[in-house]
Amino acid sequence: MSVALQLYQQLRDAPDEDARAKIIATAFEQLEDRYPNLKNVATHSDVRESELRLQKEIVEAEGRLRAEIKELEGRLQAEMKELEGRLQTEMKDLEIRLMTEMKELESRLQKQIKEVDYRIHQVELKVAETKSELVRWVVSVGLLQTSLIVGVLLKVSGLI
Repeated sequence: MSVALQLYQQLRDAPDEDARAKIIATAFEQLEDRYPNLKNVATHSDVRESELRLQKEIVEAEGRLRAEIKELEGRLQAEMKELEGRLQTEMKDLEIRLMTEMKELESRLQKQIKEVDYRIHQVELKVAETKSELVRWVVSVGLLQTSLIVGVLLKVSGLI
């Protein structure tokens, strides 16, 4: 016979209300002894309520994460724009410095070229002077040699 039928039989055979109450209390005590965690067992509605609560928390957490991601994206874009602006400024500054240095270098090179041209011109002048002096010397030596040869020839010929 099942436990439920035994309980029913005992309740029906009980002489008074006090005995019935004692039978019911004993049955509950036996039930609690047999299933001590019965108070902690979740029902289907408890599980469903917890599931819904967790789903709500998940949705809220996803919303917060999306908001944080959007905020981070915004900050990153702002930082990237700031960095891009700084890089463009630095590139312009660098370009200006390079142009200035190139102009200075070009100026120095032109000055050096002018100095070299001047030196070459001076060398050309010295070469021309040296040539003219050499020609004068050669002509002078030639005239001297000619005079000596004529003098020797005249002496040899007995004219002098």
